[in-house]
Amino acid sequence: MDMDRTKRVQLIDGLRGFSLAGILIANMLIFQYGLFGETEPQLFGIEGADLAFRSFLFIAVVGSFMPIFAYLFGFGMVKLADSLTVRELRPKWHLARRFLLLLGIGMLHATFLWEGDILTFYGMTGFFLLLFVGRKPKTLLIWAVLLMTVMGALGLTPLDPAETGLGSSAHTQNYVLHSRDVYGTGTYAEIRSFRNEVDPFGEENGMFLLFAVLFAPILIAPMFLLGMRAARIGTFDDPQGMRRFHRRRAAVFIAIGLLLKAYGMLAPQLGGAGLPGLGLGDTVGGAILSLGYIHAFALLYAGVRRHRLLPNFEAVGRLSMTNYLMQSVIGTTIFYGYGFGLFGRAGVFVGTVIALAIYAAQLWLSPLYLRRFRTGPIEYVLRVWTYLSWRGRPKTRKLRPPSSEERSRVS
Repeated sequence: MDMDRTKRVQLIDGLRGFSLAGILIANMLIFQYGLFGETEPQLFGIEGADLAFRSFLFIAVVGSFMPIFAYLFGFGMVKLADSLTVRELRPKWHLARRFLLLLGIGMLHATFLWEGDILTFYGMTGFFLLLFVGRKPKTLLIWAVLLMTVMGALGLTPLDPAETGLGSSAHTQNYVLHSRDVYGTGTYAEIRSFRNEVDPFGEENGMFLLFAVLFAPILIAPMFLLGMRAARIGTFDDPQGMRRFHRRRAAVFIAIGLLLKAYGMLAPQLGGAGLPGLGLGDTVGGAILSLGYIHAFALLYAGVRRHRLLPNFEAVGRLSMTNYLMQSVIGTTIFYGYGFGLFGRAGVFVGTVIALAIYAAQLWLSPLYLRRFRTGPIEYVLRVWTYLSWRGRPKTRKLRPPSSEERSRVS
């Protein structure tokens, strides 16, 4: 393996591991308050310093680390497709199998464990992204900008929650209040039944839910496409040589992303609920901020010396799927009634401390695991299914024997 490729693989693994830290902190709000309760702090008595810290998390963390995962999903998709092409295997066929299993794992995750699953959306989006396999970097950029522009246009329109019936509707608030009791004290069977059978929207918003399910993969596609483009143009092939490139983009994207997200979060709290563009923080601000975080993290690989924690981030990243699902197991056990029952009781700050403690354990345990095993259990299953090989490796294409005509030409 050449040095540039080694550094690129290390950087991508490290970035994937780093993103899981922010994903866990953001998900801790859902573990503790529910998918719909995290936006209803008044129903859980969140106030004062805890409310201010929640605002900070929604500006700096929530919605800004999951896009990094999406970006790396697109990046890895291109690298896998290129590897399969070199072996004269069919990239789209292998990728489709991978996305199908990802979709299946996500549905099982959401049905039997936790409502905040994102693997289902990733699997759905993967099939959409098959349209862009083999496309030129310029094409990928144009589509990413086009889709992000559409999202930005949606965010520019002033949105009155009372008109949508979401979040602030009486039906949804009753659902959240009910979830507080069920998740906090219920058995596993009761919680699973509530999660899968009780409607959080009400009949009047059923069409909105259908719309969201159908179009969500398209709306989050820009980060996948930008990741695919980064793989095509070699954005991370030479971190040291591209130090200035990463520094400038980190500064610009982080500043713009924080401003958009802060505006969307703080303006309504200061009496500006009807101002235009409040949705920009949700529709494009998180993605822009995530790009800033990506380039800022790349700067850690631009120096001569490696930070001592980088190998740990890389180990977490190599086990990203396993670590992500383990976060769900641990988080639900801590907060749900069949575990320690801390649902809605720990507080935002304490919940964040718990999240950091869980991630610290993964930083410590992941390298130890990789000393004995080459890959994680979920990663191994994905590889076996993708390649239809128990070794978890792409099959070598069997070369056909030359025809008599070809042998005569050689002789």
